[in-house]
Amino acid sequence: MRTQLTFANFSGIETELLAVLATDTQTGKGPDAKPEPVLLTSDAAVKAAAAAVLASGEYKAGANETLLLHAPAGVAAKRLLIVGLGKQGKVTVNSVRNAAGTAVRFTKPRGIRELVFALPEAEALEPGLCARAAVEGALVGDYDPDTYRSDRKDLSVQSFTLAAPGKSNKKTVEAAFAEGVIVGESQNFTRALVNEPGNKLTPTILGQRAAAMAAEVGLKAEVYSTEKLHELKMGAFWSVSQGSEEAPVLIVVRYEPEGVTGGPVLGLVGKGITFDTGGISIKPSDSMEKMKYDMAGGAAMLGAMRAIALLKPKVRVIGIVCAAENMPDGKAQKPGDVQTAMSGKTIEIISTDAEGRLVLADGLAYARQLGATHLIDAATLTGAVGVALGKVNAGVFSNDEETYGKFQSALQVSGEKFWRLPLDEEYAELIKSDIGDIKNTGGRFGGASTAAEFLKVFVEERPWIHLDIAGMAWVDETRPYIAKGPSGIGVRSILEWVRRF
Repeated sequence: MRTQLTFANFSGIETELLAVLATDTQTGKGPDAKPEPVLLTSDAAVKAAAAAVLASGEYKAGANETLLLHAPAGVAAKRLLIVGLGKQGKVTVNSVRNAAGTAVRFTKPRGIRELVFALPEAEALEPGLCARAAVEGALVGDYDPDTYRSDRKDLSVQSFTLAAPGKSNKKTVEAAFAEGVIVGESQNFTRALVNEPGNKLTPTILGQRAAAMAAEVGLKAEVYSTEKLHELKMGAFWSVSQGSEEAPVLIVVRYEPEGVTGGPVLGLVGKGITFDTGGISIKPSDSMEKMKYDMAGGAAMLGAMRAIALLKPKVRVIGIVCAAENMPDGKAQKPGDVQTAMSGKTIEIISTDAEGRLVLADGLAYARQLGATHLIDAATLTGAVGVALGKVNAGVFSNDEETYGKFQSALQVSGEKFWRLPLDEEYAELIKSDIGDIKNTGGRFGGASTAAEFLKVFVEERPWIHLDIAGMAWVDETRPYIAKGPSGIGVRSILEWVRRF
């Protein structure tokens, strides 16, 4: 999709479709409450073209609610699309992001190949943040997961133009728009990786894709396999891969900005299980096909590294992805086995399906060895986090308030929803082993927290954030602004966390 920016009066733009935003300024309370949709534009001609239908009461400007007008009077566009943001008091920049995605996805199946999206004019919505969010939402909305359909039809919107009022601060909007293109494309890079089937994206191929991306954007990349794992004594990581014919891959991507030699070094560690059967503790067959998404944490780190390379924050960053298949052959590890991690800690294997924390254990230890002063990991780690938070929030854990504060601040820009869950000594007690140092599961209850406590052992004293994205990495049903399939969650928040250093 070609993206561009223009500064103009909206009503004078000649296009197949002009999208404008509306909010519900609802009057009255209780049973007397009535929706009162208002367009977020000062363009008199656009407001006049929509006045009659807005006054009719048939359109309420609910979140992502759409209304299409053909041949709007006094407007050069052939069609006028109104997209709702919801109640005025609840509108955020993320509402604009979703509305842009909604506009694109409304346009795609109708054979319309160009779209102009009007930047909203409202005191509560900062133009720069809205410009960035709008182009991010448009790019995310344009992605569809039908990669391997033989009858696939190209329904992409070929041209997306963000229209800003002529009175806007051009430098601010231009810079934000350029950022949005980078971030949206990086999120889609992650989604494309997550969407790949296990036979099309083995650990080796993931390493190749990571190296190609790094070369494209100017990052340093190192891709290792079995020999390196043995050299580093990554017994936890290796134990997961030993049941598969596919070799494990350790991906290391480095961002070293010119002139920065001191200060923090951020370690981004991602779980890259390209397919997860559960191993000997095999999963039920129902929905096992989705386990190709078990590398979504690693993909998020690669997407974030892509955006970091292009946006160039003044801080050093190391990205590490531990990629493997978890398979149940005669060489696979068994429940009851004891493995020795890179750090020297011994791990009793209770369930071979708790494999993500094993690869992350060695990935986090390696990040520390490479000099990372602050750590963040992302993983589709536990079903328990989905039970706790549903399909609304991903889970976040931290051992350091200042580091968590930076992440919380990052969410104000990313628009992604994370909810902090607890770490506690009582959870740590549940993973103590009788035969070794720790167990790789702590039982049925508090599973997200016991998994986080397991990882905390390998972080040691480093400030650390853990993102459990298992419930949010896959969109089960198409929404107005995003297709069914991989969400790309984490890319925007990890990027913004990095930028706060």
